[in-house]
Amino acid sequence: QVQLVESGGGLVQAGGSLRLSCAASGRSFNNYFINWYRQTAGKEHEFVASINFSGGGTGYGVSAKGRFTISRDTTKSTIYLQMNDLKPEDTAVYYCSAKRYLGGVDDYWGQGTQVTVSS
Repeated sequence: QVQLVESGGGLVQAGGSLRLSCAASGRSFNNYFINWYRQTAGKEHEFVASINFSGGGTGYGVSAKGRFTISRDTTKSTIYLQMNDLKPEDTAVYYCSAKRYLGGVDDYWGQGTQVTVSS
């Protein structure tokens, strides 16, 4: 059974940092793109960052550039999102997903982890 399990969310003050983790299991994710999205109530998922699990190439959404860093540990099959200089507008549920092709549909999703940034 394929699972993506996020952790590391919580409450942090503006300007602070958090590191989210996404533990991937149940299949090989070689050549998959692992992505972070976020969602607030009533809005669609917003793309945050993506990493190629095998090659390590990365991409970022506008809101993440310069403040967030995506990385992975292939030995632990875990993907990280380091978030620095957090702002109240970063408050959201953060999800990780896996897709085989950029531009394709997301094949697997985690359950999400809440990040709340207080002002």
